Parts: sequence; structure tokens; C-alpha cells
Amino acid sequence: MASYTAKDITVLEGLEPVRRRPGMYIGGVGSAGLHHLVWEILDNAVDEAMNGYASNITVTLHDDASSITVTDDGRGIPIDKHAKTKKSALEVVFTMLHAGAKFEHANYKTAGGLHGVGASVVNALSKELVATVKRDGAQWEQKFKQGAPVGAVKKIGAARGSGTTVFFRPDATIFPKIEFDGDLIRERLEISSYLHKGLRITFDNEAAGKKQVFQHSEGIADYLKKIVAERTATPVHDAAFALTRESDGSGLRLDVALQWTQSTDEHVRSYVNGIPTGSGGTHENGFRAGLGKAVRNFIETHNLSPKGVTLTAEDIREGVVAVLSVFVQEPQFQGQTKDRLNNPEVLSAVDSQVRPALEHWLNTNISVAESIVARIILAARAREASRAAQQEVARKTATSSRLTLPGKLSDCTSPGRDDSEIFIVEGDSAGGSAKQGRDRARQAILPLRGKVLNTESVSLSKVLENKELSDLVTALGCGLGKNFELSRLRYGKVIILADADSDGHHIATLLMTFIYRHMPQLITSGRVFLAQPPLYRIDIGKDTYWAIDDAHRDRLVKQHANGRGRPEITRFKGLGEMMPKVLWETTLNPRTRRLLRVDIADQIITDRIINELMGKDPSARFRFIMERAEDAQELDV
Repeated sequence: MASYTAKDITVLEGLEPVRRRPGMYIGGVGSAGLHHLVWEILDNAVDEAMNGYASNITVTLHDDASSITVTDDGRGIPIDKHAKTKKSALEVVFTMLHAGAKFEHANYKTAGGLHGVGASVVNALSKELVATVKRDGAQWEQKFKQGAPVGAVKKIGAARGSGTTVFFRPDATIFPKIEFDGDLIRERLEISSYLHKGLRITFDNEAAGKKQVFQHSEGIADYLKKIVAERTATPVHDAAFALTRESDGSGLRLDVALQWTQSTDEHVRSYVNGIPTGSGGTHENGFRAGLGKAVRNFIETHNLSPKGVTLTAEDIREGVVAVLSVFVQEPQFQGQTKDRLNNPEVLSAVDSQVRPALEHWLNTNISVAESIVARIILAARAREASRAAQQEVARKTATSSRLTLPGKLSDCTSPGRDDSEIFIVEGDSAGGSAKQGRDRARQAILPLRGKVLNTESVSLSKVLENKELSDLVTALGCGLGKNFELSRLRYGKVIILADADSDGHHIATLLMTFIYRHMPQLITSGRVFLAQPPLYRIDIGKDTYWAIDDAHRDRLVKQHANGRGRPEITRFKGLGEMMPKVLWETTLNPRTRRLLRVDIADQIITDRIINELMGKDPSARFRFIMERAEDAQELDV
């Protein structure tokens, strides 16, 4: 058995721990770790700007693509002797772990570099590093190799202004591949310029022969516009919500910009003291909590809660694109790579600032807020429908040889979609007349038997068990719920053709309820229409007129009778009574027919009316009928 004594204990001193275990300090020695060296030096320069001491930063990627220089016009790292170590402060910063000016708040109220290890870690992992400082009318320089100083700091001449320049070349004995990514560095610098409003950052990419300057006077508001454009997400509202709160008693500074879009996911980019927090943390949690509370308060205050569906936090945040930037005096990061913020007090601080500000913004922008709420309700209904689905409806195209269409569908022969249309017809009898009278090249006919299922209060699995609706979904080919894809729709127009009486209106309402709840994109894209078949035939002399309802009938008689004899009026009991030629001339022929396009003027009102009239609660329907009882001159029974 091997002995195990005190002599087996190794004590690593100075920067040796960094060189032995670099992953502990920079996350690894791959590309991410290599670029983390740049971020550490950049963060120190940004800290000077963040605290009002610098306004310009330049990052140079040299033509060998394996060395970097970062320059700022801040105060310059002190070069005088440190009382405890008897070495210059510059040497202490670059050679000793946990040495820096950010542990107290006299010089830095907030900072990205917090642990006092950034500069020394970069130095330890560099083949060579040169630190140049301008301050007090002179320029000073000190060189290092693999973390160790090559001589003392020395004065190299006079200088105007102040600032710090750090050149470093990573050590090939540490990193298997040393090649900096210019695009990655450029992106990081551009983001920093958004987060620190007014800061001018120059990227001199000698390796690519390009120089770019980033400066944004509107800060993260400009950044949000860029993100939305890059994601090609259609905004629900034009003006974004923006909030800036300067440091209060808690020492927290906050910058937020957000916008709801038609995207189906949530996209939040968060930062702490200018450092991206890809894994989120308590600041993101506080932001989400405040956002959810503000929206729920607005919905409750304005009585906009939808019936038959429960809004979740995910529904509220669906489609949100946001930038969140906070500045904290004592941030507690998860690891040196600072990917996640752990400060518990930041959650409540962000929540308490976002909630009232966003709620006030919603209440002062009512039309915008109602559009947002309508989008949230749609998200909730789509989520519940998707969760209830037991199977995915296959999406087929018009030319697919594998498509198994319903047997009762009389399809059109044209392979194109935009010039084709499908008529959803009430009853087999009417379907027979429509099939004979149609334009076979462009018009498809799908007859439905009887009244279809009321889908307002049933799950999607129940919907798909209904033969008539299942056939309709298959014929359209575009799927439904979250599986809906407009590009798969097999027809340019979807036309509901029902009798012109009350039963026909009921069937049309049932079909529109189904489409609205499970395929709303058909309506919003302008694809759904109501045919206007005649209810009456009026023969006056040798002329024939067609009336769609009683009022239309009376107008035609009054307009055209004029002593021409007694008009002969025939009332159709249904479309099945019409001869195919008559149905073509009055209802199917694009040149003579009348179609009503189904549209949604107000999403919230539409949602509420459909839920009240088609939902399970009979009291809402009773109120609706009683409120309009005086308008019912004659009931068609």
C-alpha cells in the first residue's frame, strides 16, 4: 500500500493554478475559452466607461488572427507602488489573483470584472502580454511572459490624456488552436455598444482588412429593433415598451425594451453589468414575473378575461422579444464565466420596477394593449388545442399521389392552388347540384351531412373523431392547431355554402366556429368566404330576380314591379331544390355570384361573442337573445 503523507500535498502558488487548470477560470481551452480572454480584457475597459471614466474603446484583431489589443481612454491602471506587496499596482493587477479595485465601490459603482482575476488569468494563459498605461502626463509599459513579468514597469515617454492598452498573444501550450473569430468579436462589441448608450467602440480587424465603429444613442431600444428584424418576426404593435431606471437605494440600474410579435416562441437577451447571461438568472426571473403580473392586472381591470380557457405565463410571453440589461453593485455569478446571475434580491427588485411601468404603459396605450391581449388569447387557445390532440393531421399538397382524400370530395382538376376553390356544402342533395353546376377545373365540392359538431367546448381529439370535420381537415390539407401550415392549403378560397334559411345560418356558424378556433390563420389570411345563395326567386314579367332574404325580396318587388303584373315569388326550401344551372348562375359563377369574406375586426370581441353564443353556458345565449328580441320581426321555423 502506497504511503500518503504531507509531502504528497502540492501547493500551487501565484498564477500556476491557472495554467494547470485553465478550465476552472475560463471554462475550457476550446474556442469559447480562447475568446473568453478577449471578453475579460474588454470587460475591464467597459467597466471604465460604465462608471463614466471612458468614452472610447478600440479592439484590434491583428493580421495574424492570433493576437489582440484592447485600448480604452479611461483613467489608466495605477503604476505607483502597492503598499502591501511593494510592487507597482500594474504588476499586482496582472500577476496576482483576486487583486483589483472592484471589491469596494469607491472607484467602481458597478462592474463586469468582479473577482479580480480577469487580467491575471489572461496574463497567465498568454505567451506574451504587454500592458501600456497613459496617466499623469507619461506613458508606462510592462511586459509579461506566461504570467511572469519581464522586468519592472518602465516609463517610455511623455503622453497626453489617459487610458490603458493591453496586447496579448495566447499560449499555444495551453490552447490547441489559436485563431480568433472576427465575426464573433464584432458581434460582442456591437452588443456592448447597445448596452452602454453613447459608448463608441471601434473594431479594427486587420486580419480581414476592415474597421467598424459602433455607437448607439438609443441604446437597447435600437438593439431590440435589430433583433426583431433579424428574427423576421412581425410585430403585434409598432412602438416598443422601454424602461430605464437609474440606481435606487438597492444599487440596481435597469434597462428594458420589449415587443410582442407573431412568433411562437419567447426570445429574451439578458445582461448583467454588460455581460451576457445566456443561462438567465434572477434578473430574468424578475422580469418575467413583472411582465406576467402587469398583463394579468390589465386583463382583469378591463374585464378581458376569455371564457373557456386559462391563460398561463407562457401564453402571455409567447412572441415576446426583449432585451434586459441590469447593473448590480455586488452581482453573484455562477462561475467565473458569469453565465447566470444568482442574486436573490435582484428578482424582487426587477419585478417591482417592471410591473408598474408596463401596466401603466398598457393602460395609456389601450388599442395596443388590446391587440396584445388578443394575441395572448389566441396563443392560449392554440396551446390547449395542441395539447388535446391525439394525432397529427397529415399535411398533403394538391399534387401528392399519396394523398387519400375523402370519398365524398369532388376535387377540381387544376393542379394550381391560387386559382382553385373548395365549396363546403350543406347536405348531399345540395352537393349533387353543386357538383353538376360547378366549374370542374377550378371548383371542388365537399358535401357535409347534417349539422357539424359544435367545437367551441370540445377537445381537439373529439373534433378529429367527428367524420365530417375530419374529412374537411383532410380535404384542406393544411392541418390544424399548432400543426397548421398555410403553405399546405390545397385551395386559394374556402367557401361555406349553406342554405339561406336559419338552419343554413346555424351550419355556417358552426363551421366558422371550427375554423376560428382551430384554423384562425385561414381567416386572417383572407381565405374564408360565405356564399350568398338566393332564398327567393322572383319572376316579374319575362324577368327573373334572385333575393337572398326577405328584405332583399321586398326591395326587388318594389323596385321592379311597377304595374308589370303580379310578381311570382318562389321560396327555396334548400339548395338541393335548385337546378345545377341555376345554382351556377346565382352562387357558383365568379362573374355573377356574391361572396362575403370572413374577417375579424376586433379579436377580443370576436373571441367573447363566439364563446358566449357557442359555449356551454346557456345564460349568455339567453341574454343575447333577450337583448335583441325586438329585432326579430319574423322567426323562420
